[in-house]
Amino acid sequence: MAWPTHIVAAGGFAENEQGDILLVKTHDGGWVFPGGQVEVGENLVDALIREIKEESGIDVTVSQLIGVYSNTGIHKWYDGVTDVPTKVMFDFICKPVGGELCTSEETSEVMWVAKEKVLDWITQPAIRTRYQAYLDYDGNTRYMDYVTGDTFEVNLDRTV
Repeated sequence: MAWPTHIVAAGGFAENEQGDILLVKTHDGGWVFPGGQVEVGENLVDALIREIKEESGIDVTVSQLIGVYSNTGIHKWYDGVTDVPTKVMFDFICKPVGGELCTSEETSEVMWVAKEKVLDWITQPAIRTRYQAYLDYDGNTRYMDYVTGDTFEVNLDRTV
C-alpha cells in the first residue's frame, strides 16, 4: 500500500494594535502573509509560531482557526521541474506579542501594511483569496478546495 503524500501547512494573519497586517516577501512567490509547512512531530500552532518568527522576526500568539484550504492540484515548483504535492492549509488569526521585524533565508522584505491596502501587495490568486476570506471572516470557519498551477480554480467554497 502506498500512503498519500500531502503537505500540511499553517498561515497566520498577524494584526497589530494599529490594525496593520504582517506581510513577508518571499524570494520566489512575492508578498504573502507568513506561514509554512508543519514539520514531522510538530503541531499546527507550534509550526505557525515558528514559521512567523523565522520569516519575519515577530513573536505571535495564535487565536482562532478561520479557514481550511485544500490545494488539490499537483503543480510545478518555481524551478519548473519539481512536482509539488497536494496541500492542506490551516489559516489562523494571530496577535503579535514581541520580536523585531527582520528578514530571513526565506524572505527578502517584511513589513506591516494597513489592512485595506494588503491586496495592493499580494498578487498570487490563492493568497489573495485566503486574505479576502480573512477580511470577510464572520466567526464561521471557511473551507475551500482549489487548484493552482497554470490557472487558479475554486472547486468548493463553503463554511463548516
